Amino acid sequence: MNSPAVTPAPLQLVLGEEELLVERAIRAALDTARLADPAADLTRLRVADLTGPELAELVSPSLFAEGRVIVLDAAHEATQDIAALVVSYAKAPAEGIVLVVVHNGGGRKAGKDIVAAMRKAGAVVTECAKITKSSEREAFVRNEIRRAGGKTDPAAVAALIDSVGSDLRELAAAAGQLVADTGGAVTEEAVRRYHRGRADVTGFAVAEKAVTGDLAGAMEALRWAMNLGVPHVLVADALADAVRTVARVAGAGRADPFRLAGELGMPAWKVKKALGQARGWQPAGLAEAMRVVAEVNADVKGVAADADYALERAVLRLVHAHRRD
Repeated sequence: MNSPAVTPAPLQLVLGEEELLVERAIRAALDTARLADPAADLTRLRVADLTGPELAELVSPSLFAEGRVIVLDAAHEATQDIAALVVSYAKAPAEGIVLVVVHNGGGRKAGKDIVAAMRKAGAVVTECAKITKSSEREAFVRNEIRRAGGKTDPAAVAALIDSVGSDLRELAAAAGQLVADTGGAVTEEAVRRYHRGRADVTGFAVAEKAVTGDLAGAMEALRWAMNLGVPHVLVADALADAVRTVARVAGAGRADPFRLAGELGMPAWKVKKALGQARGWQPAGLAEAMRVVAEVNADVKGVAADADYALERAVLRLVHAHRRD
């Protein structure tokens, strides 16, 4: 039964290319839609993969007005035909549908027309600009700690970035875990104590080992992560991110990392790392890996009775997929 107390914004514009912030904005849109209608479906497609008739069908009103969240990724790639459909739809959105348009802020004119139309129609805008400056990264960490209910100081923030690195997902995971472990007081001493000798034990450490076929290393990192209380969902997210990144880079073929970074909308360092991780993967193995991370994502969110076992099984299956011819 729908809840009359919650009315999700029918038009939402996610602007920028900071992956973590973009994913959070999409998740927030879905969560809000499901407060209004717990059965609301999510459909997520890249604009370049859509035809006009397919898009028209996606945003057509339903006879029973069941909740739907339609996410259009990479709207900066839109053709004039697709842009015209989105612009027209924004003028009169259908009941029960939440349209989330993800745009990197640049691109061709058609994509910019979509942004202008969404703004004009009163879409909720979420800015997800790339975080590149050290001051921005420090502000992000401070906000993550506050978001988790904790307090900190500049020395602790600097120590956390020094220990974890610049990856926002890893910083977010570490900040949340520190708040939980310290009761909210995140000091420099707490950061150093927590990360001493095990600064690499995060979901991303597990993922990096798994996607390179290192079963022993991945299982050891997973056990440490579980012992330290890294949330299951963060490990699952890291596995999914690693597999998706490897798949995207592998599909793009061999090329200069800086050119690929521009084409894929990813940092050059991440592309370079993924190029190394992609060695040994075959298309069939990557397809299996995509299924594995989708399943474990559902498992750790309540489908599986034992989330620890679900993650262990996922790591085993990913390593097996890596070895698949």
